[in-house]
Amino acid sequence: MGPCPCPAEADREAPNVKTYPASRDATGLRVAVVVSRFNPLISARLLEGSEREFLRRGCRAEDIHVAWVPGAFEIPLAARELADSERYDAIVTLGSVIRGGTPHFEYVCQGVTEGVAAVMRDTRVPVAFGVLTLDDIDQALDRTGGAHGHKGEEAALAAIEMARLREQLGKAPE
Repeated sequence: MGPCPCPAEADREAPNVKTYPASRDATGLRVAVVVSRFNPLISARLLEGSEREFLRRGCRAEDIHVAWVPGAFEIPLAARELADSERYDAIVTLGSVIRGGTPHFEYVCQGVTEGVAAVMRDTRVPVAFGVLTLDDIDQALDRTGGAHGHKGEEAALAAIEMARLREQLGKAPE
């Protein structure tokens, strides 16, 4: 559950360069997951994958807190409040926006993307982006355990790695 596969130190051209090893060990992490209720089938599948990955990587169930919001557009506000609480090592955002026949899709996608990026930039809490932007439901199913993997699991892994990297980056070099 520890380090993830990265280039071997011996294979590097500059072996004396300080490298921060990646870790996928969630032991002891406190995480929050913000999930959109819109498109509930997809949201539930994303959340199940994310929770499963956190638990598989050593996170305790009681250290995973889930906040449901009405839709993807509301995700950034909940993520901001959770980050500002200083109770979490990382946050995962989950949901799906499926293209329709109006420009609404572009506005929602841009708003949630910029909002989540601002939370991470302003609070320095790692926020993994697991909000799917899709043309149809089949694409969503392909990304929640189908042909294109599981984006809920991938978002949990990104959150774990960034939480562990943030811990390392704050330490003085050895």
